[in-house]
Formats: sequence, C-alpha cells, structure tokens
Amino acid sequence: MADPAAPASVVDEKLYSRQLYVMGHEAQRRMMSSKAVLIGVSGLGVEVAKNIILAGISSVTLCDPTMPNSYDLGGNFYLGESDLDNRSGGGRAGLCRDKLAGLNEYVKVEVASGVSSLVDDESGLLDLVNGASVVVVTVPLRTSLLCAMNEKCRSSGTCFVYSLVNGVFGTVFCDFGDEFLVVDKDGENPATSQVENVLTSNPALVKVLEDQGRHGLETGDRVTFSRVVGLDGILSSDVSYEVKVTGPFTFELPEVDATSCSEPATQGYITQVKTPTTMKFKSYREALDDHGELMMSDFAKFDRPPLLHLAYCALSAYAEMNGMEYPKPGDMTACREVWKLAKSLDTGKILDNDDAGAAERIVLHLASGSRSILSPMCATLGGIVGQEVLKACSGKFTPINGFFYFDADECLPDAPLPIADVTPSGTSRYDSTIAVFGREAQRRLLDLNYFLIGAGAIGCEMLKNWALMGVACGESGRVHITDMDRIEKSNLSRQFLFRNTDINEFKSATAARAAMEMNPNMNVVSYQEKVGSDTEAIFGDDFYDKLDGVCTALDNVEARLYVDQRCLFYRLPMLESGTLGTKGNTQVVIPGVTENYGATRDPPEKSIPVCTLKNFPNQIQHTLQWARDYFEGEFKQSGEDVNSYLGNPNYAESLAGQQNSKIETALAIRKTLVDERPVSFEDCVVWARLKFETIFNNQIRQLLHNFPEDQVTSSGAKFWSGSKRCPKALLFDLNARCEDAKMRNHFDFIVAASNLRAQMFGIKGRTDEGYFVEVLQNVIVPDFSPKEGIKIASTEAEAKESDNAGTASAVAEEEVDQILASLPKPGALAGFKLNPIEFDKDVDEHMLFVTACSNLRALNYSIPTEDTHRSRAIAGRIIPAIATTTALVTGLICLELFKIIGTSRKELKIDAYKNGFVNLAIPFMTLSEPTPPAKTIAVVKGKEWHWTAWDSLDMNKGDITLEEFIRYFEVEYNLDVSMISHGVSILFSFFANKKKLAERMTMKMSEVVTSVTKKDLPPNQLFIIFEIIANDLDTDEEVELPYVKYRFR
Repeated sequence: MADPAAPASVVDEKLYSRQLYVMGHEAQRRMMSSKAVLIGVSGLGVEVAKNIILAGISSVTLCDPTMPNSYDLGGNFYLGESDLDNRSGGGRAGLCRDKLAGLNEYVKVEVASGVSSLVDDESGLLDLVNGASVVVVTVPLRTSLLCAMNEKCRSSGTCFVYSLVNGVFGTVFCDFGDEFLVVDKDGENPATSQVENVLTSNPALVKVLEDQGRHGLETGDRVTFSRVVGLDGILSSDVSYEVKVTGPFTFELPEVDATSCSEPATQGYITQVKTPTTMKFKSYREALDDHGELMMSDFAKFDRPPLLHLAYCALSAYAEMNGMEYPKPGDMTACREVWKLAKSLDTGKILDNDDAGAAERIVLHLASGSRSILSPMCATLGGIVGQEVLKACSGKFTPINGFFYFDADECLPDAPLPIADVTPSGTSRYDSTIAVFGREAQRRLLDLNYFLIGAGAIGCEMLKNWALMGVACGESGRVHITDMDRIEKSNLSRQFLFRNTDINEFKSATAARAAMEMNPNMNVVSYQEKVGSDTEAIFGDDFYDKLDGVCTALDNVEARLYVDQRCLFYRLPMLESGTLGTKGNTQVVIPGVTENYGATRDPPEKSIPVCTLKNFPNQIQHTLQWARDYFEGEFKQSGEDVNSYLGNPNYAESLAGQQNSKIETALAIRKTLVDERPVSFEDCVVWARLKFETIFNNQIRQLLHNFPEDQVTSSGAKFWSGSKRCPKALLFDLNARCEDAKMRNHFDFIVAASNLRAQMFGIKGRTDEGYFVEVLQNVIVPDFSPKEGIKIASTEAEAKESDNAGTASAVAEEEVDQILASLPKPGALAGFKLNPIEFDKDVDEHMLFVTACSNLRALNYSIPTEDTHRSRAIAGRIIPAIATTTALVTGLICLELFKIIGTSRKELKIDAYKNGFVNLAIPFMTLSEPTPPAKTIAVVKGKEWHWTAWDSLDMNKGDITLEEFIRYFEVEYNLDVSMISHGVSILFSFFANKKKLAERMTMKMSEVVTSVTKKDLPPNQLFIIFEIIANDLDTDEEVELPYVKYRFR
C-alpha cells in the first residue's frame, strides 16, 4: 500500500467524479502515488491494466516480451491478427503499451526493460519487485519463481497478486503480507441516525427516531454525537463512544453515566465511527500446501473450490514437465496426464468418491481448454484482480485472503469435444472460443443479431467483449446499439472506448467505431434514439422480428421495464446487468425458462413530505432537495414563464389552465420582468443579498412567530421535538465558515446566485471577492416584521389541504387580469428574451449555488452541512461507478450468452443459467439459479394448460375477418368468445349493438381496430394484441387466457 503520509496529489474531480464516490479522495490520492508491475499482457493482463489505469494509479510497468499467439486474440482487445507476425513490436507488452497509455493521461505506462523471457529470466523478473507497490502476475510461471517473487515482495512490503484464466476456469491468489492495514473494510457510508431521546440513566440509553429507520449498529461499534439538545452537554462531539445494542432502535452507552444530568437529550445526530483493521496473509508457498478456507462464488458448487485448487496444482505440474506448455485443445492423452497428476497430488482424498466422474470431467475440461483465453473470463477475473490491485494501493476495502477460484463449467458439454471440433487455426481471433466451445458455437456467435441498449460503461465493455467473441461478425450478424447521450469528461474513467478527443460526440456512434476497430468484421449500427413507446416507429415489430436477443446497459428502472415488456412480447432473451460502486448484479432472462425482469420489483423510493421540505427539514437530503427545487423555480421556471408571456399573444388564456397557481405565476412574471429586473451586475448582487435575507432570516423569523420555540401541541408535548428541529435565523456574514464542510456558504451563495441571475438576463458576471465586498457594503436591507394571519402547514395533511385549496375563481381571475395588465406589452420588448437555466450537477457554478443554499438552510436547522462533492452526489442522484465492477458484470453476462447460443451436445436446463450478485469491496460473489416464471392454470379442451407471462395465443392466419377470428377459437380451442378488446377499446362484446356487430363481422381485424380506435396502424407494425374473454363450450366456465398475438402482415 502507498504511504498514507505521502504528499497528496491534486485529484481531477471532473475525470474521477463517479469513481470518487466509490473510493473517496484519500484512497484516490494513495492510488495516485502507487506503482504497479504487471507481468503478462495477454487477455487477463490487458484487462487488469485497463482497469487500474482508468482508476488512476501513478504508474504501471508492463512486462511481457512474449510474441502474441492466436489464443491471445480471444481476450486481448489491443492485439489483432496482424500482430501475430510482428517480431519488432516488443512482444505483447510493447504492442499494447501505447493504447493502454492513451486511457489516462495521468498514468505513466512503460515497458520493463532487461527481461528477455518469462520462462528463463528469473533475475530480471525478480528485479521488477524493487520499488513497486504491487506486483501482479497474469501468466503461468514456474512455481519456484512464483515463490521467490512472492518472498521478495513480502520482504520489501510489496503486495503480490497471481491470477490465471484457462478456458472457463480462473484463479486469483493474493498475499499482502503479515500486517496489511485496511482503512475501510467495506466502503459503506457510516451508519447515521437521529436521537429521539437519551435517558438520564447508567448506562445512558439512546433511542433513535423510528421514522428514520433502524440505527444499523452492532455491539462494539463506536459512534459520535453532534448537535445534541439536552443531557447537560456531556456528550462531546470530539469523543467516540462504545455501543451496546439493545434493539433495532435503541442502544446503551456503557461508558456514559447520565444519572447526574438535569434533563434527557431530545435531539441530536449519531454517526458510526469506522475503525481500521489489520489483515495477515499466507505466503504463496504456504497457501499451496494449506489453502485454508476458500472464498465461494456459487453455493450450488460448495465442493468446487478445493477441487479446482487440486486441478490447478496438477495443471501447473504438467506445464513444468512440458516446457511451461499446457495441453493442446482436445488432446485427451495430455488431459488424462493432468488427471493422473491430480490423483497423485490428492493428499486430501478429494477424488476418492468420484464414482460418477464429476471431478474427472472438471479436470479434463480445465486441461483441454487451458490454452484458451476467453474475453468474458478475462473481463470477470480482470474486474476482480483490478480491484485487488486498487485495494493493495489504497488500503480501501477487504482483499481476498489467499486463493479464490471461479468457473462456468455449466457452459460446457458433458465431455470434452472431439479434437477435430476444437483444433485452432493458429491465425484466427476466434481460436480460443473454438478451443472450448467448438466451431459450430463460433458460427452461431458470428451470425447473432443483438440489440444493445446503452453505450455507457456497461455498453462499452459489452461491445469490447462481443468484438473479441465474434458476436455479429459474420455476414448475417448485426449489433444495433442506441444511446441518446453525448460523451462527457466524467465518462472517461470507466467508459474505456472513449478518449478526450471524443468529448461531446455521441456515445453510440463513437463506441461502435471503436468496437469495429478492434474487430473490423463486426457489423454495428448505431442510433441516438431513446427506446420507448415514442420510438416504436424505429424499434417496432419489424425491428424486433429480426433479433436474437436484447442486452440492456441502462441506468433507470423505467426503461428496463419497457424493454422487458418488449422481450416478453417477442420472446427474446434479455441480458440485464447493473452496478452501484463495488456492487454489481446480473440477470439472465430466458423465454419460457426464467421469470422476466419485471416479475419482481423493488419497492418505490420514498418521497420527502412537502411540509418537511418547506418548513421542517432534519437531514441534509431535505435541504438539498429544497435547494434544487429553489434553483428550478428561480433560474429556470421564472425565465420560462417570462418567455411564454413574451412569446404567446394569448398568454392569459393559457394561464387560465393553472387553477391553483396562476396568481403565483403572474406575480413571479411581474417580479422577474418588472420589479426585480436587473440592468447591471451590481443589481444582481443586490438581488442575491436581499434573497439571502428573505430566505434564511425573514422566513425563519416568520416561522418562529407562528410556532415559537416554547410552542406545545394540543396534547401538551413540545412542538419542536423529535424530527421537528427548532430553527434559528442567520445573520449575514461574508466571512463565515460552517463547522462541518468548512465552506463560506454566505459568500458562495451571493457569488453563485448573482452570477446565475446575470446569466439569465444576459449580463456579464464576475467572481472577484473585492468587488462583492464593496457592493455589499452599500446594500440597504429592509427591516422585517412578522406578519399576522400567515398560515403555515405543520403536517403533511395540512400541506396537501393548502395545495388543494384554490383561490375563489372570480377573485383570482380579476387579480390575474390586473397583474397582466400592469406588465409591459410583449411588443414593447421585441427581441428581449431570458435564458432559463437547466440544473446540471456537473456544472460547478450550479452546484456551488445548490450546496451553499442547502448548507445555509441546514445551518438554519442545525443540520450537519456537506461539501460540494458530497452534495453533488445527493442532489444529482449520482450513481457511484468504477471500471472494475463494470468489467466483472459484463464478463458474467457474456458467459450467459455462451449458454443462450446453445452448448454443443448438451440440453441446458434452468440450473445451468446463473444470476449474479457481487460486492468487490467485501469481497463477495454469489451466483444462483434464476427463478422460473409463475404459472397460471387454464383448462382448454379438457386439458390443463400451465401458461406463464411468456405465453400468448399466437395467430398467424393473415388478416382474417372478425367472424373468422371468433370461429377460429371455437374450432381450435373449443371456446365461446364473449368479448374482444384492444387496449382500452372494446371491439366485440355480447352486449354490443347488434347492427354494429353485424357490420364488424365481415371486416378484417385490422380494419375493426382502425375503425374503433380512429387510428391508423403504423406501416412497420406486424402484430396486434387482443385480450379476449371466453368460456369453455362444454362446461360454460370462463377460461383465464393470455393475450392474443395476432400477426396481420
């Protein structure tokens, strides 16, 4: 790990924005002063290098003088078939160096000099340890050399990682020494809660507010308190206290005797203190002999890790006996030699009960595919190893202690394929895939037609994997990719297909070009369209009809649910994945086999009550939401309202539709356009200062006038207690700094607000402090006197009642007319237009205002403040992201694609497919069998039919008449149809007008639809959905049926 006391480097927050919410600034600085040595730049090596370079460590030294071979092309995205004959490129390391260096301008990438061979040059390889923070080996080396390198790393305080990928099998080993300091074991935000009360007992008993959730603490944790009201001030904010948990909402403080206090505490904030831990690792030599407890990845394979440890030992022994060469694909003689070695090394008697040959199958498959380097496996292990390197450099998160094994043997046939099916050409990028899955599987990959929705981090990684796998690289194959967004700088730390020169370009087009550079045979069509009901003219029946599957790389649930419905309708597989910092999930959706994505949903996110936002905030989330809303109203909505008035001659008529807000809108227009319209920047500064007084002083004083500090409720309880925090008015102080975030919120608010105001009116702004000091000295702030008769909602019910209470119509109309009449006529302001400002979390000026505004309101209510970085995450709802997790989840998803195309000589069942959840921070991985779809039982023609959401009654009889449609169900299903509907329109029912029914009976079904709905069917629509109600002709019982999928073209 880098020295925590090393000089802090300046962190580029624009570039590392999303990653900083995963790693934090301190860990990022430690990474930026760390050096990694990477030995082996085949598929896994280049994946690891990509991930740690994107993450921004100080330097990476590549060591691999080996000439590329065709297996390398299966996983190394910076090597091509033309590199196989390149003997002047400096081996794999030299050929990849420049492209890797282009990933991050802050990272120094160099090729190790003086190492002639990875097989024979032991001294040169050992010298690479000198000065390194971490050494990573991703190619097979002799055991004696690995042990010597590991021992040198231990003696010099260098972390050591060894990892291999062999077909669908992989291993990781970590040794970070005898005393490795983990500064944050899981990366979770400290548990926080709010005090409801602290009793004057011994020990002091704390109860937290239940409406804020459980306290989330464990006995032995330590916490700090801040802004505590009561308990005579004995709980210091500078001291941490041990916790003894007594319930989900209560805990004791064993170190605190509060019996002498005059009153209990009634409010305060509680924050968990995260404590560092020290880990001890075994050396490589020790772990080979005694691996100890092995990390699991799939609990359905609980006995697999020890078997793979033995199998890898046998494979290593075979390689050392054969010049560090693994068995050739399909060479069963060599594979059985590995099996014999495994049996001879089996001191733990793992293989004694292998009567069914399950263990032998695993060892033979590992040996047969051992030369193969598959892109999905490199991505999966590359994500894991990349994160282990970052842990070594930063001390953030818990490392893998010892060995970890991973496999996807469910992709494989029951027995290794014949040698003729798996023999590589020696010149093809697809040799690694052929060596494991055979030529027929590769042909299917080449001919795939897939729809990739999203070209962000997951989309980029997916395209890269597909280019190496050969997806859509045949004549009939095609990948369609769509994304509306353009590239921003913050994308570059994880969306690795983009460079600085691509900023502001469309993501989908740029990613498509980059993928086709990796594999010129790849056929990619890019779009810049949103996928939804409004783009079905583009992505309609004719589009989905040609697809083999859909892969989502989306960042919102709504879009996923829409795509899920499309996949259900067209019975297409859906590959779904997502990340949240170091956490990732994958879901494979197989028609008829698994439940669909939307079958189970998370509960909706809780919204903040209106009265809490307006008058009673108690968390920084409340003040940030309030600040965002204020930004929206002051700098966007007011400008849009003025522009609507100036541009619409009939504005009064359009305003009439705003029943409850038309007076407020009219007053806001007058205020913006007349009363407070600035003509100079000085006017903007004065406006900002008066706004400060109104918001953070006057409104608070009015609130306290309505609800004094000693107010009690009708039941006699204190009004200002529990989640209601008694506010205090702020006195303007240009030099004030807040205690928590150390920000000059008063000054920042004036600067940001005046500049945003100026921008809205097209006035040039400025930020020099001297100017503001001079102007503010001359601002006259009117005295404030509380008003009587002002009603302030104290509960959510009162807030809703207030919102719903409209002003008397006649009075409202008259007042609105008077306000509009007082405004200058639009013709008198010809050419004048405001510039409404859309909030953008990545624009610093916007965030400066929102942060200052939020913090000032927090200071009003004694809520801990936050800096701009943290405020940006909350207000902008930023999803933390890092390249390692993205690589891992796309690797897992692409392994599922191998299953979807079909495994040779094996019929896959639901237990072969895997959904995944990972958390690289802990570390934790679990793969599990998907859930089958729920079934509905219907009795049709006397037989039970168990149908699911995947089923429909498919009709492909052409565009038949309504009479023929009804007759079809009588003959085919023995059903009497009593009602047919399409969407909200009823097309046929037993109670309908007989004359209309008679007319419709002879009409084509498509004509019936257009006649009833009054809408034409789009030319690209092939199907119409009908819902029917029908009874069994024999029993007269209603039969519950799926929808009818009617193909009319």
